[in-house]
Amino acid sequence: MSKKDGMKHRARYTLEFKLEAVRLVKAGQEASVTARVLGVPKATLSNWMRLAERGELQGAGDKPVSPEQMELARLRAELARVKMERDILKKATAYFAKESL
Repeated sequence: MSKKDGMKHRARYTLEFKLEAVRLVKAGQEASVTARVLGVPKATLSNWMRLAERGELQGAGDKPVSPEQMELARLRAELARVKMERDILKKATAYFAKESL
């Protein structure tokens, strides 16, 4: 077995994909949730955020992302955000229901 057989290929993302991920975080989405939903490591997303702030974010054309994939990623992130909000409201409702007894 050669060294090449056991190696993983490094994922490469387009600039549009990275910018959308950064936009989601800046819009209030948790970075960890966004990273999980988009399927990228949280450290990678943090790097993209830092580079975007400095205006140095660049993309790679090796992994094209179709508009459908971008929309799917956006919808997944939105769903994760809505689920988190729902869970917070459930806990708040239970807390205030217990307090009013």
